[in-house]
Amino acid sequence: MATRVITKLVSDLSGKEIADGEGETVEFSYRGRSFAIDLTSAETAKFDSAMAKYLEHARAVVGTARRRPSSAPGADGKSIRAWARETGLQIPERGRIPAEVRKQYQAVH
Repeated sequence: MATRVITKLVSDLSGKEIADGEGETVEFSYRGRSFAIDLTSAETAKFDSAMAKYLEHARAVVGTARRRPSSAPGADGKSIRAWARETGLQIPERGRIPAEVRKQYQAVH
């Protein structure tokens, strides 16, 4: 017995079925979150039109991956905190380790 799976694109906005070549998935980001929405060609045109005035004044962002501050090889927050406490430095239990404490740790290790 054969099985055929048919995937149909449906507009997330109107609920209308989208025929082949008559719509698309539009991906965008807003306030640090990424989104995707399936739209008909007409809905895509309206979306593009609505965004045009903002895109005209916006700047493209390349390489959006955020990097954590590097520390000494093999140095994790737990090790740095333990060392800081042993040496009498004030350090928060949670959250970001101050850059000065990281520098001191790296200088010693």
